[in-house]
Amino acid sequence: MPIKINKILCPTDFSELSAHAVKYAREFASAFGAQIHCLHIVDEALQYWNAMGPEGAPIVPAVEDLTRYSETHMRQFVDEHLMGLKFAPVAKIVSGAPHHEIVQYAFENNIDLIIIATHGRSGLVHALLGSTAEKVVRAARCPVLTVREHEREFVSA
Repeated sequence: MPIKINKILCPTDFSELSAHAVKYAREFASAFGAQIHCLHIVDEALQYWNAMGPEGAPIVPAVEDLTRYSETHMRQFVDEHLMGLKFAPVAKIVSGAPHHEIVQYAFENNIDLIIIATHGRSGLVHALLGSTAEKVVRAARCPVLTVREHEREFVSA
């Protein structure tokens, strides 16, 4: 049975590495005639509170502020990396735990392939933070392509 890829999910944190992963997504989209879904997650875990007495204050901006900031960056990211495709890209911003939101979005939107960047952390940082890409690979119901930080440049033939 031939492989049919109609929808590709490419999560982004707007980093250079995410832009590199989008190159793969563009190539797959061109080869299969697929639509790219670009997803950014505002990580709610960043909303730690400073417990300095009864007047606690967040130590990072509120989710609403981070969402507005993300909307601006998403428009720029899409304009820079996802224009000129056969199908207009879908850009979405959600809040929550990144790995959970990626897997949930893929399931709810019948995504055929997830292409995600991995920062290649190891040791203590990996043990403390875990890897969003690793958690997505374990939980996703569709194939996941991980794009590493230190790999060869993707060259189209």
